[in-house]
Amino acid sequence: MGFYFAQLLTGLANASSLFLIASGLSIIFGVTRIVNFAHGSFYMVGAYLAYTIVTALNGGIFGFWFSIIAAAAIVGVIGLLIEMTILRRIYRAPELFQLVATFGVVLIFQDATLAIWGAEDLLGPRAPGLDRAVRIMGEPIPEYDLALIAIGPAVLAGIWLLFHKTRWGVLVRAATEDREMVGALGVNQAWLFSAAFVLGAFLAGLGGALQIPREAVSLQMDLSIIGEAFVVVVIGGMGSVSGAFVAAVLISVLNAFAILIFPQISIVLPFVVMAVVLILRPYGLFGKPGSEHVGTEEPEQPLKLMSQKSTMVLLAAVMVLAFSPAVTADFTSILLVDVMVATLFAVSLHFMMGIGGMVSFGHAAYFGVGAYAAAMMVKFLGFGMLPAMLLAPFFAAAAALFFGWFCVRLSGVYLAMLTMAAAQILWGVTFQWQAFTGGDDGILGVWPAEWASSDKVYFYIAFVLCLGGIWFLRRVAHSPFGYTLRGIRDSQTRAEAIGVDTKFHQWMGFVVAGSLAGLAGVVFAFSKGSVFPDTLGIAHSIDGLIMVLLGGIHALSGPIFGAVAFVMIEDWVTRLDYWRFIFGGIILVVVLLAPDGVAGGVNRLIRAILPNQKGGAA
Repeated sequence: MGFYFAQLLTGLANASSLFLIASGLSIIFGVTRIVNFAHGSFYMVGAYLAYTIVTALNGGIFGFWFSIIAAAAIVGVIGLLIEMTILRRIYRAPELFQLVATFGVVLIFQDATLAIWGAEDLLGPRAPGLDRAVRIMGEPIPEYDLALIAIGPAVLAGIWLLFHKTRWGVLVRAATEDREMVGALGVNQAWLFSAAFVLGAFLAGLGGALQIPREAVSLQMDLSIIGEAFVVVVIGGMGSVSGAFVAAVLISVLNAFAILIFPQISIVLPFVVMAVVLILRPYGLFGKPGSEHVGTEEPEQPLKLMSQKSTMVLLAAVMVLAFSPAVTADFTSILLVDVMVATLFAVSLHFMMGIGGMVSFGHAAYFGVGAYAAAMMVKFLGFGMLPAMLLAPFFAAAAALFFGWFCVRLSGVYLAMLTMAAAQILWGVTFQWQAFTGGDDGILGVWPAEWASSDKVYFYIAFVLCLGGIWFLRRVAHSPFGYTLRGIRDSQTRAEAIGVDTKFHQWMGFVVAGSLAGLAGVVFAFSKGSVFPDTLGIAHSIDGLIMVLLGGIHALSGPIFGAVAFVMIEDWVTRLDYWRFIFGGIILVVVLLAPDGVAGGVNRLIRAILPNQKGGAA
């Protein structure tokens, strides 16, 4: 009995740590509606700053706790600078712009942290006065864990008092309920948003600083915590601090006991719980309808068929691409296959988001399902390359059919988070199921058939499949089905009023996008000769989001331009020491200065050269 009670206390200590970062994330979203992916970076920087200050002071109990508070305060100031210089410009932007912008901040923080503190893990000192263990029911319990168990509820009480007993807190709660009304009443929203962001960043920094006696400070802290923090916020209800506390306790305690019964489930348990909660309560345990992002966007320009001149330019580009293997080295052919795979993946994601209006944070799931299906058919079932290429996309379509049925019943951030949960569940199964998927070792030796083993021959196979997939999605976008999807995207209420089955159309759009992402995964698997779990990971999904943003979400040609730019930039900058810093800077420049992407710039150039050319997104 004592052992299980000790596990409960461990879970509660972890819950307090998780609540600190999740509460800050919830406050920021509640007021600003920003999906802040950089919140994990605040957590990481708080830990590094606390380590630095503690080791510099070396001053006992007072020095330790002063270092914790000072580190959190510095992170709050850093958060203020980021809010004022970057995020304030995109409060009204779609979730995609916000997520990608904050991911750019993540990349910058990763390399800045690497440059300042180095790549080695840092071991912080134990908390003075709390460096021993006490026995409870015969089991040793670290004193610091007991302190954390007390800190979590204390912070929750402090936040409650701040929000209910101060004028600023009342304004924050009002902004969480109805941000537009608060602005209409004359409240300085810029000041309110900045203060809320500082508080959220402070709490994230505090959570990171408090971890230095418990775990090594490392460069992986940001991405390792942000997924669970998002899960906690979504389960509790976006913008609900008390909901975040309940969700943190629920997730941490379940993890503490589940690891005893089935250790492998711990990697996906939070996402399974989130998926179940969202299916049963679409706005989380304590969330309310309408508490999600409502952006003020420019009206969508109508899609138009390509003009004769544009068609000629496109055909010329396709011809140049088709003949490029004859005049280039083998490496160029390999790089061009990567470009085509990325392009098909980005176009399929754009179809879901730009045409269907469904933001996905987990689109790589269907890319990975297609890749793994092809690999397993070849390695374990003895299929040839061509049959595997033909059948594997149907497995991706089946996965999209299953998960899409649940996802399309949600909207906005909740839909996006459920797609991320689906991807993480599939990733966890792939990562843990060693006997079936190879686990983190992947599946090796998935090479093309002997007749297609040449880089140039495989280039033409990829050329036909990828360009065929892109052509198909473009035709669907201009079909009655595509028009219906755009109508649902622009006004679901009006579409339902004229008798459109909106959920069914979105579901089928989900399946179409997933199957073509699976086709991209198939081409990828045979081009690389192996498949690993990271093909389904969140990082790959974010790559797709960046491609769509770089190219421009409002044009059908946007993901094509974006994928080409992404692969070329990635191929160039990853050779440099601090490539994440450069790449993050490029992302921020695009988000802030060219939100319509490369395709928007090309359209402006065409209109400048041909002033009689009518608007529209080709």
